Amino acid sequence: MHFVRRVTYVSGYKLLLEFEDGIQKLVDLGPHLEGEVFEPLKEIIYFKTVSVNPDLDTIVWPNNADFPPDFLYAIGAVIKDGSLEK
Repeated sequence: MHFVRRVTYVSGYKLLLEFEDGIQKLVDLGPHLEGEVFEPLKEIIYFKTVSVNPDLDTIVWPNNADFPPDFLYAIGAVIKDGSLEK
């Protein structure tokens, strides 16, 4: 099981996440903002309020929307030496 240690807003619905194993991944959540709880996140200003909840080991928003850390790890593109790994 993975957990998120750090989150940084990048652009649009993209976040740079650092996981417990030191791996950094770029995650685009745009295609995954479906459902009532994720509706407020479609507003970029609100989306930027993301933070890490250390009790849940994942990212959360003020309305308690969150994503499982293993899901985030699976959909993320690995960042290596400052660029996407191919």
